[in-house]
Amino acid sequence: MIPFEFTIKGPPISLQAKSSSRRRWKAAVAAAASAKVQAGDIPTNDEVAIKITYYYEGNTPDVDNIIKPIQDALIGIVYVDDAQVVQAISSKTRIDGSFQIRGASAELLLAFSNRDAFIHIVVNTPPDMSVLS
Repeated sequence: MIPFEFTIKGPPISLQAKSSSRRRWKAAVAAAASAKVQAGDIPTNDEVAIKITYYYEGNTPDVDNIIKPIQDALIGIVYVDDAQVVQAISSKTRIDGSFQIRGASAELLLAFSNRDAFIHIVVNTPPDMSVLS
C-alpha cells in the first residue's frame, strides 16, 4: 500500500478550527483516501513519512496547523495509528504561479488540471532516520 498518494480539493481545515468543521474535514479526507485504496490493501503497521502540499489561492492556514487533522483522518485507512508517522513535511504553494514540472505523478497532474485549490498528500517509507544530516 505504501507509497500511497491522493489529492483532495482545498482549503484544508486548521487544527484550531471548530470541532464540527474539523470532523467534516477529517471525514472528507478519509473518503478521498479510501477512494484510492485498492482491493485487498490493509493499513500498514510500519513507520511512515507524510508529505502534505497545499496548492492555494487567497488566505490559508499555517502549514503546521493542517498536518494533524489529515494525519488523524488516515488512521485505519493508510496506517494503523498516527504514532507511526516519524516524519511530517507540510508546505503551501500558490496555485496561480508558473511551475516547472518534472517527474510529477498522474495524480498531481490531474489535480492541477482541475484548476482549483487542492491538497496533495503522499505517505511513503521514511528516510533512514539513523543517518543524521
